[in-house]
Amino acid sequence: MDSKQKHTQFIKQEAKRLGFDYCGISKADFLEDEAPRLEKWLKENKQGQMAYMANYFDKRLDPRLLVEGSKSVISLLYNYYPQQTQVANAPKISKYAYGQDYHEIIKIKLQEFLFSLKENIGDINGRAFVDSAPVLDKAWAKKSGLGWIGKNSNLITKENGSFFFIAELIIDLELEYDGPIKDYCGTCSKCIDACPTQAIVAPYVVDGSKCISYLTIELKEAIPSEFKTNMDNWVFGCDVCQDVCPWNRFSKINQEPLFTNTTGLLNFSEAEWHEITEESFQLVFKHSAVKRTKYKGLKRNLEFIKPQRKIKD
Repeated sequence: MDSKQKHTQFIKQEAKRLGFDYCGISKADFLEDEAPRLEKWLKENKQGQMAYMANYFDKRLDPRLLVEGSKSVISLLYNYYPQQTQVANAPKISKYAYGQDYHEIIKIKLQEFLFSLKENIGDINGRAFVDSAPVLDKAWAKKSGLGWIGKNSNLITKENGSFFFIAELIIDLELEYDGPIKDYCGTCSKCIDACPTQAIVAPYVVDGSKCISYLTIELKEAIPSEFKTNMDNWVFGCDVCQDVCPWNRFSKINQEPLFTNTTGLLNFSEAEWHEITEESFQLVFKHSAVKRTKYKGLKRNLEFIKPQRKIKD
């Protein structure tokens, strides 16, 4: 076994030890196929007010500009599919936000991963990323064979669906590389048909400015009135296009204890949500991804979906 094989094998074993469900490796190179797609998407203003999507355009497409001397992109998936559910009729939050903020949890694992690589392989240079830099996560995960990008623009695995966080290590070590797998969406259009705001404007194309996740999290202004009857009771993110995806019937409950909600949030009634105070918000969402929308943003979202009828306890 040569050093490339040995190092690749070690990396995949370490990924498993640290709790990552999937690990695939790609050569750090220019993302030729994604360049025209991203450019077109930006020109059509499908990023809405997410101005950061237009920043560092070159770095998004070439990790060698992001991490000096990089040779490999290690893509990792971490399952967040929950056993818990929210009570009926309550304002809804995306499943990924049920427990502790994934950034905090996965970042620690990635730091340990990098430390382990340096301890066992030698003096390598690299950086860890989890939704925190100009990295096209899904494109790299696809390139390394972890899944395909579905018509809802999410990465889908054939074995366990799409309820995964994506993270990367970009390092200056040459490894054995995986290749992409085929697209298994076929003729299915369930995600397109089910999207409450018709944000999936064509197969594989999401107009970010219409997506409920964008409207409830990224948008800082008032939510446009045209969406008043289309929010489907969501106040933080949206899971509709994943919930209806046939591949998610294979989703398995995550094994991460920190993703289990311990704040009582999932038992909030409709009335409790609408009556939440800033003090309660700070307490309940202290370690949650929901804090990203801030109290003001959450109240805006709650007001926007507030039913006209009187809410009863």
